[in-house]
Amino acid sequence: MADSVESDDESLTTSPERGRGVLTQSDREFLLGRKSDYTEQSRRQKRSRIRRRVRNAILDFSILFEHLDERDREMVFDPDDQHRDAYTRGITDMLAFLHLGTMGYYTPFKHMLAEGVNRAEQALAGSDYRLVNVEFNVDPVGRIDVDEVVDKLEEERFAELTDEELQAFVRLLGDSDAFSAEDLREDLREQMSSFVESVEEARRLRDERAEELQRE
Repeated sequence: MADSVESDDESLTTSPERGRGVLTQSDREFLLGRKSDYTEQSRRQKRSRIRRRVRNAILDFSILFEHLDERDREMVFDPDDQHRDAYTRGITDMLAFLHLGTMGYYTPFKHMLAEGVNRAEQALAGSDYRLVNVEFNVDPVGRIDVDEVVDKLEEERFAELTDEELQAFVRLLGDSDAFSAEDLREDLREQMSSFVESVEEARRLRDERAEELQRE
């Protein structure tokens, strides 16, 4: 079922039947390599038109942010949409495109990201006095001590695992010949119910203890 949903989401993105966005249907066919009977001159013209549309789309976001009705914005980002995974991938790729495209730009990406998040928070609060601190760092994941990571997992010292260790370990696990995604999926599904019950029990005990402390 999951593979079917993923396939449907991918087909939505590349479907020739999908309506126009920034790219026209002809633009998509060109970029996806579905149409190759272009002369060198027509290729240059096509790329130029695509660049122009992308730049105009970037400018349109200022209008969307300031003037699109809140209800319309919420409907665009409907969390219950049947193709939400495709839209999530699209949002992720959009951020990747902006990060990659603004490397060497006169305003660093992290500064624009911080200002954008601040403007969104101010719009949400309806006040310019809503100020937030936005941290964005790109730290490459390097060599990790595999034995140390495995020891932490075996001894259930999960809180000691760093993000770097987790990312590198998961990548190494996925690249391992001994790794079976299907077996892991089934195993985790079987454990999830018990895990959720433990989490809920911990939450209940925490709330009860908090109430006791408030009464003391």
